[in-house]
Amino acid sequence: MLLYILDLFGTAVFAISGVWLACRKDMDLFGAMVLAFVTAVGGGTIRDVLLSSTPVFWIKDTLYLLVILATTLFAIVVRQWHERSKWILQVSDALGLAVFVVIGVTKSLSFGVEPMVAIMMGVLTGCGGGAIRDMLAGEVPMVLRKEIYASAAMVGGAVFVVLEPVIHNSDVTTVIAVLAVLVLRLLALYKDLSLPRFSLPI
Repeated sequence: MLLYILDLFGTAVFAISGVWLACRKDMDLFGAMVLAFVTAVGGGTIRDVLLSSTPVFWIKDTLYLLVILATTLFAIVVRQWHERSKWILQVSDALGLAVFVVIGVTKSLSFGVEPMVAIMMGVLTGCGGGAIRDMLAGEVPMVLRKEIYASAAMVGGAVFVVLEPVIHNSDVTTVIAVLAVLVLRLLALYKDLSLPRFSLPI
């Protein structure tokens, strides 16, 4: 139940990031709703399609859609607070990423996929929506830049896959994996850590 509540929380946070990006790009209400939707459920939708888990999760449970709609309207109303609440959104986004990764890995393993595939599905669940959002908005996706984002998701997924058969307690494994992603992401944000960049000589 707690993981489900955190999943809805992550859905709301990701939707807010989509709305505020739409506002920065001077999009209309429809554009804001599109970015909110793809950011919140895009990664999970692709995961479910790849796993042949149909209908996808937000069709089975329309509460996700209601959360996205309510969040979109809320984010538009309070958009002037964007800069003042930036750190809150960053922390919430990190938590949402961590939860999405664990949900993606857990669901994938339940379908009997190999651990490496499960980790990839976890990363896709956590980062896929944001990548779609950025591409629709005409930006280079965050996961392709120097940000420690997808790499944090990958570490969290790997932690879950490695510890699950050892601990034999999904709740404990979930907490550890979530904390792994959360700590890595927050350290990257507040210590300005990043992956090395490579360029070709001109």
